Amino acid sequence: MFVLTAKVSKTKLAAIVTLILAIVVVTVVALTVRKQGAPAGQTADADSNEARVTFLAGYGWDVNAEPIEVQTVTVPSSEDSPVFARYNELQRSQGYDLSQFAGQEATRYVYEILNYPEAEEPVYATVLVRDGQVIGGDVTNTAEDGAMHGFAAPSSVS
Repeated sequence: MFVLTAKVSKTKLAAIVTLILAIVVVTVVALTVRKQGAPAGQTADADSNEARVTFLAGYGWDVNAEPIEVQTVTVPSSEDSPVFARYNELQRSQGYDLSQFAGQEATRYVYEILNYPEAEEPVYATVLVRDGQVIGGDVTNTAEDGAMHGFAAPSSVS
């Protein structure tokens, strides 16, 4: 049997303990922020229409003050659907993950974007909300060659 001993000064021990505590605090804070689903410094609060409009304005979108559609939706319970898998990949790219809400209801708010660059057809922002928090969404350009993307304007339209 081997016994290994080390002599460590109180100063070095205090420094090691401080470093470990700092790592733990940073990890806890990072996990808490990630769990809130507030990507890129944007608020995830969406308990009122004003909060949702402000949320979209944080991405630079000017929208009609009232949603054109409000609908209760159920988040699919499986990523087996290729459509849901692609949509959730879009959500993950902007800091959300709908799979954690599988089988649960959310409210879908659709707003018309008024300042989408060079839009010839309507462009809509969809905000998915559960328990007063944004859990996902997208921006959809309805033009024939339009596309769906996350809340942030893609570089091709900035």
